[in-house]
Amino acid sequence: MSTFLELGITNDYVKGLKELGIKVPTKIQEAVIPVVLESKTDLIALAQTGTGKTAAFGLPVLKYIDTKNNNVQALIIAPTRELVQQIKKQLFKFTKYVDDRIFIEAVFGGEKIDRQISNLNRSTHIVVATPGRLLDLVERGAVDISDVHTLIFDEADEMLSMGFKEDLSKILKYNTGKRKTWLFSATMPDDIKHMIKTYMSKDAARIEIDKTSLVNENISHHYIKTSIPEKTLVISKILDRRPNDRGVIFCRTKAGTKKLALELKAEGFSVDALEGDMQQKERDKVMRAFKNESLQVLVSTDVSARGIDVNNLAFVIHHQLPEHLEYYTHRSGRTARAGKTGQSIALIIPGEMQKVIDIQHNLNITFAEMNV
Repeated sequence: MSTFLELGITNDYVKGLKELGIKVPTKIQEAVIPVVLESKTDLIALAQTGTGKTAAFGLPVLKYIDTKNNNVQALIIAPTRELVQQIKKQLFKFTKYVDDRIFIEAVFGGEKIDRQISNLNRSTHIVVATPGRLLDLVERGAVDISDVHTLIFDEADEMLSMGFKEDLSKILKYNTGKRKTWLFSATMPDDIKHMIKTYMSKDAARIEIDKTSLVNENISHHYIKTSIPEKTLVISKILDRRPNDRGVIFCRTKAGTKKLALELKAEGFSVDALEGDMQQKERDKVMRAFKNESLQVLVSTDVSARGIDVNNLAFVIHHQLPEHLEYYTHRSGRTARAGKTGQSIALIIPGEMQKVIDIQHNLNITFAEMNV
């Protein structure tokens, strides 16, 4: 096991990490940091959410910043405003004991663009952004990314499955200087492979963390046989049994999400919904309540759950199994973070058993039947 100092991280950063309770590098940090510090290379890293990616790319990127140059030198692109805000916050905390001021700006949709434009007029070394808002700012001439030497895609597969493919291609075309591209993804769908082939060096370093277990090995997988009318009752029983546990329940549709949340609220459970039609203010309010633990369970669609990074979630429940395999990986990856264990529980109606078999086979995991 190496230390951060051995990986090439300087003492001023190590001090900041210690204060955040980060003492021992995770597998992804151990694999990525020396590679990108030692050679100015493109990087493709296959790693799950919750494995410590932010420090893996964040520490080297901070080290590469020249504080005497006021231009934007690094760009970090992530799928959701929650993730963007969180990355910015973490990078800021890493620099607590660093003498030179590194200026980091976060830009995302759902907030007044004028305010973001005036923030970008100040000294800015690193921009953390969602793809759509970044492209908007670049096209308005509010941010110049031609000087960027490090471009990082975090959760690249999530961005593509959210429909940001064209935006990402345009961003890559705008920034044509001598840049290094670091791409982090939990899965490798064809779209990502195409992006890698088109925009990245064929000599890019490739790192895969626990390739055999695409899904975190601290998660146990279960299915419960039920019927559509019984689903809410089954979920109530699961929640009854776990009065102190926190978790996320996934539904496929916005309407289903609202309906289930209302039914569970009526049963007296501490739940709320997160779905695409909500105003940003409402969404922030629900997320705050979930983060500060005044809300116990979140009912969410796949898209709305992106960027939820809350530790200590004991379970995820699949009201229906997702359409896409990688969604199962993303959903279940919300639990069992930072070395903890968690449960992923799927409600199965007659005729869906084949789906369970397919997921087991493709993701190399085993489901156990559970009864309530």
